[in-house]
Amino acid sequence: MTIRHLRIFIEVVDSGKMSTAATRLFISQPTVSQAIKELEDHYGGLLFERLSKRLYITAKGKRLLSYARNVVRQFDDMEEVMLASNYVEKIRIGATNTVGNCILGEIAKNFRKTYPDIEVYSYISNTKVIEEKLLKSELDIAIVEGRVKSPDLISIPEVNDFLVLICSSKHPFAKKKNISLEELKNEKFAMREQGSGTRELFERYMLERGLPLKIAFEANSSDTIKKAVVDNVCLAVISIRLVEEEIKSGKIHVILNNESDWDRYFSVVYHKNKVVTDEMDYLIEVAKDYKHVDILQNISVGHLVET
Repeated sequence: MTIRHLRIFIEVVDSGKMSTAATRLFISQPTVSQAIKELEDHYGGLLFERLSKRLYITAKGKRLLSYARNVVRQFDDMEEVMLASNYVEKIRIGATNTVGNCILGEIAKNFRKTYPDIEVYSYISNTKVIEEKLLKSELDIAIVEGRVKSPDLISIPEVNDFLVLICSSKHPFAKKKNISLEELKNEKFAMREQGSGTRELFERYMLERGLPLKIAFEANSSDTIKKAVVDNVCLAVISIRLVEEEIKSGKIHVILNNESDWDRYFSVVYHKNKVVTDEMDYLIEVAKDYKHVDILQNISVGHLVET
């Protein structure tokens, strides 16, 4: 078994067909088939089921894949370190949109103070995309607000956060002390895109209570959503960390859920087979400095009640 075998295996998984993998790797299809057969012989079992001319990865194949991506990535990193005279060490940090808007910039800045010679690459997207990139070893580590679903990822809750219902200071809700859940049935909401951890949490909350959710506005930008709320177009549920400026300027009114349903963590996530470097350990320690949030002190807020 060689690195070449693993590269071919990964390409077959990603492309779904041996013929497509062969084209992408500029080799013949029989060469791809032979490499997969040699891997299966080496590990003593099928990596793919072949049904109706289609390939389906087996449980054994999934186990191999969880290691193969990291092994190939580490090999490529080793080659770059050993062969490049001008090599610059890198760390690739992923973050979900909320984290990227809240704390990623400060975390990266503090990281550079301790490791000035390491190049920091940051990638921001929703939880679903960040998870995919971690699984493909395209990121070393990430900080996410949503729940990761793959058992191949280690998720460590480190930073406290909670969601709040927000409306414009001009909205009728801004003048009420208590807002009932029933009143939300007639309101329009601005929501993040599918794959967002924030959206998943709130949709699950509404579904569990049998309440319809009217989505009138959808965006992958928190700033766009906040603007829609300030313009009194709709309501939104968002991380408290994202609306500090608008709360203090009086543009946005906050409605708290007194229960713990909207409490959550930003979690540090990395692949279970990833070699955790000193730099990754330090990044986790830096993230812990942002554990607590206290934005609503001396701020008048409303309260969401279920009765």
